[in-house]
Amino acid sequence: MDTAYPREDPREDPRAPAPRKADGAAHTVLALAAPRPPPRDHLVWSVFSALYLNLCCLGFLALAYSVKARDQKVAGDLEAARRLGSRAKCYNILAAMWTLVPPLLLLALVVTGALHLSRLAKGSAAFFTTRFDDADYD
Repeated sequence: MDTAYPREDPREDPRAPAPRKADGAAHTVLALAAPRPPPRDHLVWSVFSALYLNLCCLGFLALAYSVKARDQKVAGDLEAARRLGSRAKCYNILAAMWTLVPPLLLLALVVTGALHLSRLAKGSAAFFTTRFDDADYD
């Protein structure tokens, strides 16, 4: 008597006969899921964020979550490591955006302001180069 579980594979047709070995005995086929890759802890990115992109301490938060994710991965709790690594990634992205976007916006404003001022200067330069004749004052 076969007491192995599961008795049936739910993906197979239950009416189909069980596969048989060469000696005529039935055997069970187990479909194993593909192994998931180990969770990422983003530790190097977090160290970089903590050293260079640490606006509002987001880099330190990312570093803390990365270290926690590494600890959970070593302890064998892969789901907690995956969750903490995801939070570290979010804090790294926020730290990068909050540190890099404002200077880029400021640079864009300076460039557009300089272009606007150069156009104004060209228009006002024509006013100062106008020559008036003596007949204009009569």
